[in-house]
Amino acid sequence: MKNKPYSITIKELVERGRNNIPEECISSTHLIYNSPAALAFNSPGAEGFGVKRAGLAIPGSVMLLIGPGCCGRNTTILSEMSGYSDRFFFYIMDETDIVTGRHLTKIPQAVKEVCEALDTLPTVVMICMTCVDALLGTDMERVCRKAAMYVGIPVVPCYMYALTREGRKPPMVAVRQAVYSLLEKREKQASMVNILGYFSPLMNECEIYPLLRQMGIKKINELSRCKTIEEYKSMAAANFNLILHPESRLAAQDLQEKLGIPSIELTRMYQIDKIQKQYYILAKTLGTVIDDSIYAAEARNAVTKFVQSHKNVIFAVGEMMNGNSFELALALVRYGLCVAEIYSNLGTEDYVFLKQLAALSPNTRVFSNLSPSMLYYEDTGNRIHVTVGKDAAYYHPHAVHVLWTEEEQPFGYAGVTKLFKKLQEALDTEGGDLQ
Repeated sequence: MKNKPYSITIKELVERGRNNIPEECISSTHLIYNSPAALAFNSPGAEGFGVKRAGLAIPGSVMLLIGPGCCGRNTTILSEMSGYSDRFFFYIMDETDIVTGRHLTKIPQAVKEVCEALDTLPTVVMICMTCVDALLGTDMERVCRKAAMYVGIPVVPCYMYALTREGRKPPMVAVRQAVYSLLEKREKQASMVNILGYFSPLMNECEIYPLLRQMGIKKINELSRCKTIEEYKSMAAANFNLILHPESRLAAQDLQEKLGIPSIELTRMYQIDKIQKQYYILAKTLGTVIDDSIYAAEARNAVTKFVQSHKNVIFAVGEMMNGNSFELALALVRYGLCVAEIYSNLGTEDYVFLKQLAALSPNTRVFSNLSPSMLYYEDTGNRIHVTVGKDAAYYHPHAVHVLWTEEEQPFGYAGVTKLFKKLQEALDTEGGDLQ
């Protein structure tokens, strides 16, 4: 019998219910296949804004990575990027450190040596730990407090623990808490807001900026746009936090408990009517009204132009892209397009999209990126015309690809507009007889 990758239809998933997700779709129940998506998912520091790079989001910070040599191998590549070469330092653990925990007594001195080696004293030293210290049960906060006494500046732990991937505080959730932990209480400014969610800025043309100004917001803070430590610290004066990524919820909760800053959450979506509804709810919450008609019309025009010229193309949607693969698939289907396959790791929160997809595209198949059975996936060569996401592109090398993985984050109407323009451009230049 020929082996096949595990897949399940949207209809079957919905019939099973959110409390009966197939084991093949739950990474903790089986061996993990390092498909393209898993390579970025399993190793939090492997590419993009993993723990190591994200931990350096505070202006003027440096990082000391504590771990065996193998844990720092990707950092050597990252440190070659512009602006990072003089911000990474390593404490390479040997067998004695791992067995006895001897390294813990040496970390304060190592932090001191890092600070002395720099021309300018850093604003903070981030201590990045690996699974070794997770298994040892290290109280790294205590170690960091001692190190801070040595150097007279904050020393903050961040955790590159792949072992906690399935828990309440995965690595990218914990690092978001760490990078906002230095904020101290300030007098509130009614017209200031913090945008929490990403470690790179939103696209400059995103309508959220002018819409927030329509709502009376004069100062909009993003960690990624802070150039100095004072700009970073000024975030403590915000009237509220705007959460744009669910991994920032615990960080926002910490800021509410510590600094009294409440939060409002928006979701990145590609369904224009849902985007509009979110903005209207936000405006109502703030006791004001907005006019988003120009931005909504631009997004609708981009979608309409694409659908009219490429309505017969068949999509495959992956998870290595800037969006939720199920929500994006739902948006494409609602616009009258066909999505044949989705590659993603399923969570209970995705069922809000799955139920709607089941009514519109019940036979769309879902593949688990982390299932070892994906070893047997074969591209038929002609079934999928367009892919969105780096993993989907890997599975269908002969299709037209829109990776949609830029660091500048898409959001709202501007995200829809840019995505469909990219799809239009890709098919116009590479689509051949799919025109």
